[in-house]
Amino acid sequence: MTEASITRAGDVASEDYPWGRLDWFVSKALGNSRKLTVGRCQIDPGQANAPHYHPNCDEVLHVLRGRIRHRLGDEYVEMAEGDTISIPTGEVHNAENVGNDRAVLLITFSTADRQVVTLD
Repeated sequence: MTEASITRAGDVASEDYPWGRLDWFVSKALGNSRKLTVGRCQIDPGQANAPHYHPNCDEVLHVLRGRIRHRLGDEYVEMAEGDTISIPTGEVHNAENVGNDRAVLLITFSTADRQVVTLD
């Protein structure tokens, strides 16, 4: 039998960056999943997270609010509320907020122990 787990608002693990914030709801580190990482990425207007890739997992990014310009490899695509992108393992990507308000993205990874390599 699988154990269910609820992450309460006060139990979210948050990381602040100059460009915005990452909030983690589900992961191995939180002790509430052995198979997934789920979080929320918030990017401030005019800001972008650093180009990066994940060597051990796929990522699915869904725009909850705002507009972003998303890099996937050498291509760029504008995304708005309701758009979703599937990012394969090892693919360089990042998101830039091209709107006037904070962009809010739901992010899900195919492992509970997400790894990231930043290309700054």
